[in-house]
Amino acid sequence: MTDRLQQAIKKARSERESRVGASRPQMPQSVSSRAPQKRTPVQDAWQRLTPLIVDPKAVVNNRLVAHTSGELAIPFDMLRTKVLQQAKKNNWRRVALVSPHSACGKSTIAANLGYSFSRMTELRTIVMDFDLRRMGLGRVLGQTPTQGMPDVLVREADFADVACCLNGNVAFGLNARSGRHPSEILQSRQTSDVLDEIERTYQPDVMLFDMPPLMANDDSHGFLRSVDCALLIVVAEKTPMEQIDVAERQLGELTNVMGIVLNRCRYTTGAHGYENEYY
Repeated sequence: MTDRLQQAIKKARSERESRVGASRPQMPQSVSSRAPQKRTPVQDAWQRLTPLIVDPKAVVNNRLVAHTSGELAIPFDMLRTKVLQQAKKNNWRRVALVSPHSACGKSTIAANLGYSFSRMTELRTIVMDFDLRRMGLGRVLGQTPTQGMPDVLVREADFADVACCLNGNVAFGLNARSGRHPSEILQSRQTSDVLDEIERTYQPDVMLFDMPPLMANDDSHGFLRSVDCALLIVVAEKTPMEQIDVAERQLGELTNVMGIVLNRCRYTTGAHGYENEYY
């Protein structure tokens, strides 16, 4: 009798445990045991770019004030936001930075905008030096590449081999030397095709082009029809009003004028209590 009772208790316990085990929800896989998510082809393309390393001396000497967030970066962050707002509103992607004459600070503005955009981690931005006669953007960033954008545009180099990447989401395309026949390169069908390929591969939200001075030659004129809009960069107390009027009118005949940036304008803002010489 005792043996039969023990067997019955054992059987009942076994059945109860099996029912509890069947109804118990399975624990989710731990993060470490889950299969890693595959990167997309676009992510792979960005991952292959060489990281940008800028010497701290170049940051100071070349006025890369937007390399970190803070009061000095505010004018560039404001400009970045205005560019983004206009770009989204009008479905623009390609933005040219143009000046009437040289020494207006286009390359410095382009570099600082790159730093500012790098803090918007959900966006991808490409900044290209299309002033093919000079190495302005590379000098500002303290870089000495062996190949540059002229090589990319004539298909003697791949953009991935030339570009350097800041923070994983901003790519700089620099110049290694003065390119031959820059005006013809910028106006060529091949350049248009190369840019389309770069857009498909890297899918940037914004593309910034550091262009040659508008009144120096026809380099910019030949390319500006390939961009969505342009920012006109002028220097406070240096660029004559007549040049600004002529440059704005010429730009308006070639593309959309997003606005005018007044560079090296010293002012004091009561909101922040500091002086600034940009924008």
